[in-house]
Amino acid sequence: MNAYVNALLDGFGGATRWTWNSILFDVPWYTNYFWGLIAISLLVWGLEILFPWRKEQSIFRKDFWLDAFYMFFNFFIFAIIISGFYKLLEVLFLDLGITSKSLAVVDPSSWPQWAQLIVFFIVLDFVQWFTHVCLHKFPVLWQFHKIHHSVKEMGFAAHLRYHWMENILYKPLKTLGVMLLGGFEPEQAYIVHFAAIAIGHLNHANIKLTWGPLKYLLNNPVMHLYHHSYTLPEGKYGVNFGISLSLWDYLFKTNYIPEQSGTIPLGFPGDQSVPKGFWRQLIYGFKTKKGV
Repeated sequence: MNAYVNALLDGFGGATRWTWNSILFDVPWYTNYFWGLIAISLLVWGLEILFPWRKEQSIFRKDFWLDAFYMFFNFFIFAIIISGFYKLLEVLFLDLGITSKSLAVVDPSSWPQWAQLIVFFIVLDFVQWFTHVCLHKFPVLWQFHKIHHSVKEMGFAAHLRYHWMENILYKPLKTLGVMLLGGFEPEQAYIVHFAAIAIGHLNHANIKLTWGPLKYLLNNPVMHLYHHSYTLPEGKYGVNFGISLSLWDYLFKTNYIPEQSGTIPLGFPGDQSVPKGFWRQLIYGFKTKKGV
């Protein structure tokens, strides 16, 4: 029992210390996600200001500050809260004989660095794409994902506006993706993590960007805007589920870009039921009105 308590405390303490040290610049710059998030956010926001797609949209768009708070809450505050529980689960799995090698399909540790990074990026992105599909497909999960889709004006900070329950689902499945790689995470994995943050911010930004021929590979703001469309194609529970890569949507026929004006209504039918304030949104999804 002491081992489990210690794991819980170590997880909390380790995440708290790392975050504080990041704020103080007392970690390697390439793993400083706190200031890295701020730098990427300011850069993408600057692009929104200089090259706005929807020119009538305010620089401080609707819910700008709420979304900005969500970025820090989900990326740091809640991450600290759940770190202890994940450390506890890690110890519990070890006691049950379940290790990072248990589900290994490949071992990329001997591959060139560039190959390691590409495979790591692709596997994690597919796991996230699949998770995202599930968030739309299954009503019990969609109730929580509604917080993200209640955004009415798109901007970079909407990227990390999501219900804390999504962390509970995403992180174990991403861990599963790492386990498929034999528990391997490249030494330069920070490149993948920063790239994912940057692409995610761009996808939600008020910028018209399609990447040209690379649109079939990389997700983009035009494609993702229609993921947030109030009106979906008949019979669809969602479209354009891509996180960093659009590839999966084109492969599985979930891609949809009917036009590129960028002026479509966002949200979903019944989105007026979603509370406007952060604290009420924290408990949203556990008990909802019938038919909503």
